[in-house]
Amino acid sequence: MRAVLTRVKSASVTIDGEVVGRIGQGFLILLGVGPEDTEDKCRYLAEKAMGLRIFEDENGKMNLSLADVGGSVLVVSQFTLYGNCRKGRRPSFVEAAGPELGNRLYEQFLKNCEDLGFPPQHGRFGADMQVESVNDGPVTLWLDTDTLMDTPRRN
Repeated sequence: MRAVLTRVKSASVTIDGEVVGRIGQGFLILLGVGPEDTEDKCRYLAEKAMGLRIFEDENGKMNLSLADVGGSVLVVSQFTLYGNCRKGRRPSFVEAAGPELGNRLYEQFLKNCEDLGFPPQHGRFGADMQVESVNDGPVTLWLDTDTLMDTPRRN
């Protein structure tokens, strides 16, 4: 699974002119699912994302977590994170999971966030969505379970 996580001052997602999700301070997470992804990878990614300490403390150091600042989460499905731009000018999306697996793991990720104490606002899988955000910092991180789970953990 892949996620682009942005620290935001606010974010929202709109579908057909209606705002369906909105947060203040927190994380905007664009979430992509690959064909080899599993519920274990989904849980790992949710735990990793919700535990990141990327908010500044009183000394300007990124030491505070989402829980520490009382932040919220907005999750938007984003199959284009698996876009392959190696050949030609038009991306190929064959490396993205199919709709059934993609939707199932997207919904599982939402549940994992909620189970971790962060009930997320969210878009709708497969919908045409407009996403707005006010980035904070800006701080944006790329999380990929294929590299995160295979790398020995450092303290």
